[in-house]
Parts: sequence; structure tokens; C-alpha cells
Amino acid sequence: MKIKYLLSTFLLLSTLPIVAQDFDFFDTKTVQEIRLNTDANWRYILDSLRVNGDGLLQADVMINGQNYKDIGMRYEASRGFTPGAKRNSIHLQLDYKSPQQHQAHAIVRLSSALRDPSMVRQVMTYEIARAYMPAPRANFANLYVNNEYCGVFINIEPLDTTFFEEHFASESGTLIKSTPSRSGKAESGCRQNAFASLQYDKAAKCYEANFTLVDGENLNSLTKLTRTLNEDISNIEQVLDVDETLWMLALNNVLVNLNSYTGNASRNYYLYQDESGVFHPILGETNFSFGSYKNAGLGSDMSIKQLQRLDPLLHADDASKPLIQQLLKNDRYKRQYLSNIRTIAREFFWNGTFNKRVKKLRARIRFLLEGDMHKYYSLEQFNSSSTTTIGKNSKVPGIVSFMQLRADFLKKHPSMTVLPPRVTEITVTSREALSSQQIDAFEIQATADRFPRSITIYYRFEGEANFQSKSMLDDGKASDTTADDGIYSIKIMPPNGKDTLEYYFFIENAKAVNYSPSRYMSEWYTASLKALNE
Repeated sequence: MKIKYLLSTFLLLSTLPIVAQDFDFFDTKTVQEIRLNTDANWRYILDSLRVNGDGLLQADVMINGQNYKDIGMRYEASRGFTPGAKRNSIHLQLDYKSPQQHQAHAIVRLSSALRDPSMVRQVMTYEIARAYMPAPRANFANLYVNNEYCGVFINIEPLDTTFFEEHFASESGTLIKSTPSRSGKAESGCRQNAFASLQYDKAAKCYEANFTLVDGENLNSLTKLTRTLNEDISNIEQVLDVDETLWMLALNNVLVNLNSYTGNASRNYYLYQDESGVFHPILGETNFSFGSYKNAGLGSDMSIKQLQRLDPLLHADDASKPLIQQLLKNDRYKRQYLSNIRTIAREFFWNGTFNKRVKKLRARIRFLLEGDMHKYYSLEQFNSSSTTTIGKNSKVPGIVSFMQLRADFLKKHPSMTVLPPRVTEITVTSREALSSQQIDAFEIQATADRFPRSITIYYRFEGEANFQSKSMLDDGKASDTTADDGIYSIKIMPPNGKDTLEYYFFIENAKAVNYSPSRYMSEWYTASLKALNE
């Protein structure tokens, strides 16, 4: 028996995930280790602080071997907070008493993964989202308090200066969180039961019941955003990043992430207004994605089967959801949104990528959960949560089996069966061999099939933040030489001193649109004059 015990212990230790030391704090290949030392009655104190506001309990913390003194800790302000519970989401403020950061972040966010027996809903949702729009990173962390093992938590990147500099090249701005009142009631003279849906109200005070100012001076900017969205949609791109918004809405729909703008009350999203005055939507908490939250804002909770068959055009005709209704009234935006749904489904679900990734992530934490005495679900429930519905009251669908049926439904949906145009070949003219004639401009040809009607190139030069656009031509007058042959061309002259071009394509046919590359929000084609002249 002793030999068998030692052998099983060795196998357990040999299969544990690597504990990070000098690794990226949000690398999913490693499990972080966070050790807190604080008051012995910390749970009671944190309960009291949470009930009475946002006060902090002083503590010391060691993160992957690095020590930070006199930090602040509290329970997260969320609907999942339960007084007296052994497990609640935790917020750590490293700069509570003095300037301190761990890998450029002063905040550590630890989610308890409420109502997620699979333990991967948040990590997977953010991972998929980051392929197409700015979103936090997330991985796993072992939490200890006063040497007591408190279990496996989800370590989520905070929305802070580092995040905004990375994604928006902006050090300052206004950050607003949707925090809809449960009653839907607002002040007298304000729109009632609007929640955080971005319906228009003339007075900034009318938004205070449903939005929280996280950083910035006031909520006045919401008035301009909602007025433009509801009454002046032709100018919406002046105040809202429509590309990012359409990606967020597509993600919510494909992933059945209804504890979001797409579901009832329009919860769990942020709006970040950059220095130019443009708002960017950012996903909030995502532990209820993949069908764990069931209210789509259509009345009663939906069944799991109904969720799997959620209409891709949900709320397209719903005036109480103007972010969806108003944008999808525009034919181009609507086709762009459907293209986004198709891209997400194709790149993660129709090809099996999602299933393999879920399996790999869950394998990294399975043995850690054996020692987690405070987990919400049993190890048996965790083991079966990929394919089995867990729970009698709050039924949480098996994450893999649920999305397989969801993906099958989308693949057969009429809006997905239309073939979008696509770029099949890209050529950038380079200097001919032995020629003394230097290339001083970018001459780009893009070949497309499936009956392209137009191709637009979006481009920028090195050091520029924003893309500009031009229509490419298939008229036989440029370098493609033959009209209407499916080869579109353009010549782009760089400003003096600029050598490198970044670009992507937007392609349209009569019924659908497409992008190349598909992850154009973070990946682009590049060309340099130096390389073209070699």
C-alpha cells in the first residue's frame, strides 16, 4: 500500500502544471501561485467590507515568489458575491499603500468561476475574443490565504493603463461599466426600464442608475453616444468603434454569452472612450457564457435546446436593444456582423479547434481540483462537464456538447449558407532582377473569387495608429491590365521616410462580405520598399 501511494503521488506531481515564476502572468501554459497573509478573520472582515462598500483589508502577498507588502484586498462587487461563502471572487490592490505593480499591473482579479463546472468558460471566451477585438487575457491561479489552500481561481487581466496603452495607444480616457439596476427604475423624468441598453436620455443623470463611472470625470459622454446611436446613426462611426462593436455582438451570439449586452438588462460590458472621443466596447465577466445564463431578454429563461438554436439575428428588430437594432439596419454593418459570426464559427467550432483547446486547458487543472475543498462542483461533475448538463436548478450545459450542437445549427442557418467572396492571391510588385529602376510605391494586386463586386484596401504606414481606406479597381487601367477579370489593383505612394505598409482587405459580393486576413483587428499583411527592392 505504501509503495502504491508513493507511486500515485509521483504521478500526480509529475502531471501538475508548471507554476509560473518569471513567466507571463497571463500565460495559459502556467498556473500562477498567489499567497496572501492577512488577518485570521479575513473572510468575516471581507464580508463586512463588501456589504458596506468598497473598503480594503490590508495584507501581504507573494505572487509567483515575488513579495508585495501592504496591499489591499476585498471581494469583487458582483452579483455572485455570497456572504459567509468559502469562495468569492477577489480583488487585490497592489498599490494600496505604495506604488507597486506586478508585470505592469497594480490590480489582480481572481474570479471564483461561479456556475461554471468546466472551469474554462472565462479563459476560452476571452481567448476567442482576443482573436478579433481588444479583450482581457485570462488563465488559472492557485490561491492561498494564511497558508490555507483556497482553490483554483481564474486570473483575469485588469482593465488598466497597461491594457489601454496596448490596445488603444491611449494613456487616459473615460471607462464606464454597465451596472443595470435590478428594478430598471431611474430618476423621475428619465426613461424607465432601459437598464444599460443605451437607449437615449437627454440628461446625463438618467444614466447613473445603470452605469458606473470607473475612470473619468462624468457620464456626460453617454448622452452624445446614445443620441447618435438612436437618432443620428449615419454619424455613428464618429463616436463608436463599429468594427469592435460588431465583433462583440457576434461573439455574444455565437458563444451564447447572454449575461451581456445581448441578454436581458444588458449587463457585463464596458465602454472605453479614448482621447479622440470614440467609444470602444469591452467584454465584462464571461463565466456564464456558453449557455450558462439563459435569459435573452425575450421573457422567460430559454431551454438549452432553444439556446443552441439562438437566432444569429436576435434583437435585430428590437428597439430596446439599439446597439443591435440600429447597427443592423445598415446593410453593410449587417453583412459585416454575419461575416463575423461565420468567421468565429469557422475558425473555432466547425474545425474542432474549440474542443481540443477545452480538453487541453482542463487537463492542466484537473489534478489541482482534487485538493480544492472549496470548489463549487465536485470532481465528478468537473470531469463530466464537457458533455453533461450539470445541476438541477441552474442547469449548466456541457460546454463541448452544447457548442457542437450550436455550431451545427449555425452552419445550416440560411444566413450562414451564403458563400462570401474571398481573396485567393495577393501580389506586390517588386523590382525586376538586374533592373536599376527602384520601386518607390506599393503596387498591390488582389485576386478574388465567388463573384466579388468590390474590394477596399485599408492601410497605414509605420508609426500610424489609424487605417485609411481606398477602393481597388478591376478596370484594366492599372497593373492588372484586363478589366473584370477578378484581379483588383491599387498604387499607394508612401510619404517621405516611410518604408513599411500594413494593410488588409474588405471584399463584397451581392450577398455577403469578408475580410482578409480574417483577424484584421490584430493581424495584417505587410510590405516594405526595402524588401521589394532587394
